[in-house]
Amino acid sequence: MVIPTYNEADNIAWIVDRLRAAQPQVDVLVVDDGSPDGTGAIVDRLAQTDPHVHVLHRTAKGGLGAAYLAGFDWALDAGYDVIGEMDADGSHQPEQLQRLLTALRDADLVIGSRWVPGGSVVNWPWQRELLSRGGNLYVQLLLGISVRDATAGFRLFRRETLERIRLDEVRSTGYVFQTDLVARTLHEGLRVREVPIEFVERVRGESKMSGQVALESLKRITGWGLRERWGRLRSARRPVAPSSQLQAR
Repeated sequence: MVIPTYNEADNIAWIVDRLRAAQPQVDVLVVDDGSPDGTGAIVDRLAQTDPHVHVLHRTAKGGLGAAYLAGFDWALDAGYDVIGEMDADGSHQPEQLQRLLTALRDADLVIGSRWVPGGSVVNWPWQRELLSRGGNLYVQLLLGISVRDATAGFRLFRRETLERIRLDEVRSTGYVFQTDLVARTLHEGLRVREVPIEFVERVRGESKMSGQVALESLKRITGWGLRERWGRLRSARRPVAPSSQLQAR
């Protein structure tokens, strides 16, 4: 499991311990973006006593997507067949990871979803829930996908999935990264499954999500959707050569 961190000293040991207890066979890679609060040093100490825990130190805060890309590259190079992602703040409960592992048996990407039947959120104000639900509905309509929680960050990928979607071409660095990878997976004709999870709002530390971040994500998604629809329109308007010309070719 790849866990990106920036200033998560209050949470990182707690969430890694929970993950190791819930799934002892799962390895953990913490990707720390040079946290000034000592998060990276905490993980270094964990790694010294547990061979299943690893840490990748980055020198600067480069964004969620950039941290995940670095972690995915590390895991692919290390030969892992299943690569996952989750938050460091406890919002994704390691005790529910088994749901995703079970679903991966007949899927290429599994998403722990808040917005499918059985999914839920805890301790969210109604404004944030409305923003998330509305944003995901907007993604569905604009990009023409059926995934209910395309912005979710609790996921499992098959190795082949990450290889097919060409990570070297991904330019998303912020929270829109999650939607980007869902769209790429579906575009390749791969199987995406959603399983319900209970998402719990962090109780320690500060959230990295803000209205400005959400707005920037919506702008990027709007650009993708408009380009996609324009491309389809141009394809539909292309003249079709007469059958005689096709035969001559």
